Order: sequence, then structure tokens, then C-alpha cells
Amino acid sequence: MLIRREAPADIDAVRAVHLAAFADPDKPDAVPVEAGLVDALRADAGWLPAFSLVATDDDGQVVGHVVCTRGRVAGEPVALGLGPLGVLPAWQRRGVGSALMHAVLGAADALDEPLVVLLGHPGYYPRFGFGPAVDLGVTPPQPWGPQYFMARPMSAWRPSIRGEFTYARPFDDL
Repeated sequence: MLIRREAPADIDAVRAVHLAAFADPDKPDAVPVEAGLVDALRADAGWLPAFSLVATDDDGQVVGHVVCTRGRVAGEPVALGLGPLGVLPAWQRRGVGSALMHAVLGAADALDEPLVVLLGHPGYYPRFGFGPAVDLGVTPPQPWGPQYFMARPMSAWRPSIRGEFTYARPFDDL
């Protein structure tokens, strides 16, 4: 497996990853929100190409994708919103998601991003250094339970980064 930046030729494969990863077996014709979200994010001013990463197999086929887009805390562009992260079902539970997480967090740290925020499962994301965002003084844009709205401070984190978090605009349409 190789982790690299998404290239223009990967757009269809990235969409296929999210269609498969988030498919609802009870609604086979439904398009998962995550697939449309990635398309909308790609067209938004909050899109940051350096934070759209793919995992490929030995043949170069895309098997996973993660993206971070520009987020804001108290109106300041000092955070990234992580997600979605998707892995083809045949590649799940094989370390692809973890590799993508480590790669995107490493990129965020290397590029001096102070904070990465996500909405996710509290039993999974703490292994990557995430904890309740409210513990850092960062509040969710909607009334999500604090256990699901998580943040990870990076090396450039400053305690003065406090206030309401805002995702890139396409998240508002969810």
C-alpha cells in the first residue's frame, strides 16, 4: 500500500471509494452523503489539495481516501476539518484507514496546522490523539455531544485558539 496526494485522475476512483465505503445495504440505490460531500468540498474555497490523500494497492488502484478542509475557530483559519475518510470494503480492517489517518495528521503537523477537528466515534479516534474539542475550548457548530466532536492539537497549537468551530461550507448542507 502507498499513501499519496490525490491526483486529478483519481477523482472517479475516490468517489467510488466513498460510494462503496458508505453504501447502505437497505437502500442500494441511495448515494451516500459522503460521496457527494467530497465532490462539493472539492469545488469549495475550503479545499486544500495537500490534505486530500489516497491509499493505493500494489497495482496503483485507489483503495482509500481521506481529506481535510479548511476549518475556522472563532472565524480564524486555524484548523482543519477531517473527513470523510473511506476505505473500500475489501480493504477495511487491514490498516488502510489508520495509515491514511497517520499520513494526513503528519501532513497537518508538517505544514504547521494548529488543530484538526472531526466528528467521529469516541471509541476509535482517541488512538490518534483526538479528545473532546470542548476540553480545548473549541465548541461544535451544532449541538453534537462533546464525546463525538473531537479535536487533536498539533505542534503549532496555541491555547488562545478558542471558540466555535466552523467547517467548510459544504458541511452546512448535511
